[in-house]
Amino acid sequence: MAESELGVLSSQYLDRRIRDKQTLIDEIAAWEADRNANYAKADWQFATKNARVKLKHLYPAI
Repeated sequence: MAESELGVLSSQYLDRRIRDKQTLIDEIAAWEADRNANYAKADWQFATKNARVKLKHLYPAI
């Protein structure tokens, strides 16, 4: 989930140069507040049981 959120952040908000660290912190905080206010959720395409079957080769020791 975190990796997905970072992808959304970089595509929606960080598609340009940020001039300094404080500006970056402020912009990410604003983006995060907006995502939380709008209750952004992941749209999982299959259930955990199905994911374990499909992705068994990636996570064999569950």
